[in-house]
Amino acid sequence: MLQRSGRMLGLALGVTGATAFVAGFGSAAVAEWKPRKPVEFVVMAGKGGGADKAVRLMQSIIAKEKLAAVPVVPVNKPGGSGAEALVYMKGKKGDDHTIMFTLNSFYTTPLRQKKLGIDVTKFTPVMRMAEDTFCLWVHSDRKDINNVDDFVKAAKAEGNKWIMAGTGKASEDNLLTDFLNTAYGLDMKYIPYKGGGKVAKELAGKNANSTVNNPSEQLGFYEAGKTKPIACFTDDRIGLFKDAPTFKELGKDFVYYMQRTVVGAPGMSDEAKAYYKDLFTKVFNSEAWQTYRKKKALQGDPLSGEDLMAYWKKERDVHEDMLKKMGELN
Repeated sequence: MLQRSGRMLGLALGVTGATAFVAGFGSAAVAEWKPRKPVEFVVMAGKGGGADKAVRLMQSIIAKEKLAAVPVVPVNKPGGSGAEALVYMKGKKGDDHTIMFTLNSFYTTPLRQKKLGIDVTKFTPVMRMAEDTFCLWVHSDRKDINNVDDFVKAAKAEGNKWIMAGTGKASEDNLLTDFLNTAYGLDMKYIPYKGGGKVAKELAGKNANSTVNNPSEQLGFYEAGKTKPIACFTDDRIGLFKDAPTFKELGKDFVYYMQRTVVGAPGMSDEAKAYYKDLFTKVFNSEAWQTYRKKKALQGDPLSGEDLMAYWKKERDVHEDMLKKMGELN
């Protein structure tokens, strides 16, 4: 069985505590430095997925509430399971006008592709905005699948003809597919696509048998009655899907979350780092972001600075162990 992904539970504060936690940010440096040109907000995933949706919401919050004097411009760079974005950001060393929104490919892609020369600890930790959740999904027309036992029976019958759609090789979705294959003796075929939005469409269009989409990616199809969650990879049941048990409830001690974190370029100035901390503190505390977190089943408290760096190091080690067990690393 794959190792459980570690969350820094000791930092859990709840929404009220989280708000208090980030409210103290701010310094004279924030007032001294402001961006002089549009800020590029790189998304290391394709359009329509959870990361892309979150970035475009944050962009709208910043614009609507006039939190920045310059435009914040989303730029999608999904190539190579995020390798394109990571290399691009590495090349922006010392740039105070480029930030990035990350997934867990922030860890897995550098581990798998050593030749990229990416060290995640060289990036500037700005703020973790949330941890996203994962559920196992099938099409609603599958009346024969209403629980995990039904799912296992159906997937076993199909063998490697059962298609699990996901985002990228050795990505979060691939890790979860490997867990399911190992834990339940399945032989599902994993097919990667660019972006969680595309993955969700593949299931809704019956071009795939299942996915492990984030709720934010599959929610529209779920609300339209086209897809349904069977179980979730969370500590507790998700309020949106109260009938879907956790895998922990089903005897599989496996919990997995994905970071949704704002990252600065390597070598970003202290003044710019302080500015972006203050900016995303305001975004985090906004009613729109808190509503989005609740609606999309996002969890996790805000982290920044040394706490965020410690989180990166811990999660990198966890993912390295998972990739080794998948046979992706020596």
